[in-house]
Amino acid sequence: MNGEGMEGFYYAGRRVISRCRILLGGKEPLPLHGRMVGARQARFTATAPTTVGTGPDPEILLDRLRSADGTERITVHNTGRRPLRLPFELHLGTDLAEIAAIAVGRTGEELPASVHGSGLSWSAGSLRATVAADPQPGTSWARLGLLRWDWELAPGAQRTVVLRTDLARMDPGRPGSRKGEDKTKSKGRGKTRKGAPGPVSVITSRPARPPRLWRGADANADDRRIAALFRAGLDDANALLLSDPAAPSDLHLAAGAPWRCAFAPAESLRAARLLLPLGTRLAAGTLRTLARSQLTAPGPEEGRLPGSLRHSGPYAPPSCSGTEATLLFPAVLAEARRWGLPECEIEQLLPAAERCLNWMVGVAPRGGFVPDPAPDGPHRCEVQASAHRAALLGAELLDACGRGGGAELREWAQELGRCFRNEFWVEEKTGAGPVMVRTRGGVSGGTLAHSGAAAAELLDTGLAGGGRPATGMLTAEQTEQLCRHLRNPALDSGWGLRSLGRDDPRHNPFGHRGGVVRVQESVAAVAGFAAAGHGGEAGSLLRGLLDAASSFGLRLPDMYAAQQRADGGVPLPHPAACRPAAVAAAGAVHLVTTLVGVRPDVPAGTVSVRPLSEAPFGAVRIAGLRIAGRPFSIRASGAGETEVEEVADGLRVTLD
Repeated sequence: MNGEGMEGFYYAGRRVISRCRILLGGKEPLPLHGRMVGARQARFTATAPTTVGTGPDPEILLDRLRSADGTERITVHNTGRRPLRLPFELHLGTDLAEIAAIAVGRTGEELPASVHGSGLSWSAGSLRATVAADPQPGTSWARLGLLRWDWELAPGAQRTVVLRTDLARMDPGRPGSRKGEDKTKSKGRGKTRKGAPGPVSVITSRPARPPRLWRGADANADDRRIAALFRAGLDDANALLLSDPAAPSDLHLAAGAPWRCAFAPAESLRAARLLLPLGTRLAAGTLRTLARSQLTAPGPEEGRLPGSLRHSGPYAPPSCSGTEATLLFPAVLAEARRWGLPECEIEQLLPAAERCLNWMVGVAPRGGFVPDPAPDGPHRCEVQASAHRAALLGAELLDACGRGGGAELREWAQELGRCFRNEFWVEEKTGAGPVMVRTRGGVSGGTLAHSGAAAAELLDTGLAGGGRPATGMLTAEQTEQLCRHLRNPALDSGWGLRSLGRDDPRHNPFGHRGGVVRVQESVAAVAGFAAAGHGGEAGSLLRGLLDAASSFGLRLPDMYAAQQRADGGVPLPHPAACRPAAVAAAGAVHLVTTLVGVRPDVPAGTVSVRPLSEAPFGAVRIAGLRIAGRPFSIRASGAGETEVEEVADGLRVTLD
């Protein structure tokens, strides 16, 4: 880490360390390799420059294992045949910048360092960043951002230094503190240290790690990358697990690291939905956490879930993540019911779902569209698709729980679909497709018919009982046209779907929602193709995503740029992407489960199975899915034969 760009250790929204350079004998090692070894660790390998007269072979191997918990283990190994004497130096620095400022390139100068125990510290306002080294360097060298050791290494010998970073908040007014005493609490040991005069430093507590979920889940296929993609997705999802402080047993996923290491209503809820095949615990915890934050005061906002504004591409104003989460809430609850969420938990969450549905109908009376983010719009294609799905699944939920309003919601959805087909669908010489955004007034008022992968949401209409597709917003002919539209090379890069077509004058291959491949949209398209009976298109797009994932060690980031595959292009990493990312990790798991097409309806006692046609990756077996709280395992051969190996008692399996 050279203190450039976005490099660093982050904690609690701050960059704790931005620079960590190593010098061996006064020279920087030569980097050889770097890779992720899991969602929480990365490993880097380097060699030291060859000493004059020893030939071309390096004699020093450097291994750095960096962990997300703020530790780094650095090992220097003498691989030569003669003893070595060399100084080992660590040059450290930080700016303690906020993560939001770093993301847009606005950071300050490095802060001056001071000696702190066995390492260094930096202060800015009430914050103090610390680095502790084990073994402790000589105190005469722990200065000016430099830690130094003088080593002698016999042939084959190695030395290791462990760095531990942390963030402290200064609290000079803490009751009971004594002037002139510096007490630093050590994590997990309960010790205090008396030192130089200064304020009391309270170490920011790190919450206990939630339990790992989905331990019994596993996937295998003739293409071995399927198993690796599945495992990496689960590993990334587990790394992002958080618990709600108000109810520690309620788990949810942080949106992604490093930029969004917090609960994000829309992303956390979407990821929980994609992971429903592995059980309902995450979905239930996410729903309960969101229900506690729902706006309940009487007024036009009653029932909406809070959320922030975010960039939505070059053609429209920012969208509201709270709107997306509000429309997702009743749909996820209804789908969780199909996967076997207990009735007692459904009853607990049903009032919040009803408030979401009432808010939706209130902002879009019959014959109108759901606006986002303001009451006067704009009206977005994907928002209308989410609203239509919420209405249909919400009606199913209300009917099943003996509540009124289901018939009215179906009529509302039917009218929304009719209006959408009239006002959001265009027929052009180049083909038919949806209008992405409708606006009112202003210079850009009217319709914006640019191509975007967000239209894949129109295929994601949810599933009715028994695995039959619910009534969609589009006619059968329009659904066929949309599938062709999404597979057009302008949108389909061969590595995934672009968020804005490459033939658009505002296309930018690195533009967030302006041309980049967003995994969320491509996953929705794969599932939508499969549900619409386009198994070949689903398999082709899935293969492109799997090939792209191979470029990232089979750990999908939330977005990446993609040059056209047919022209010899490759997927390119985006410097501001999150990895691990909740929706990308859950999406990787969902892509694999799409291969076997399991669609349960636990209240009806049925499980429908429809494997993806043409078996794009040969035989596949998935174990450890959870339906009705019990394990479900399935195997599909490359010849199209399906065998259910494990299923809960009382469930009837049907093969489509």
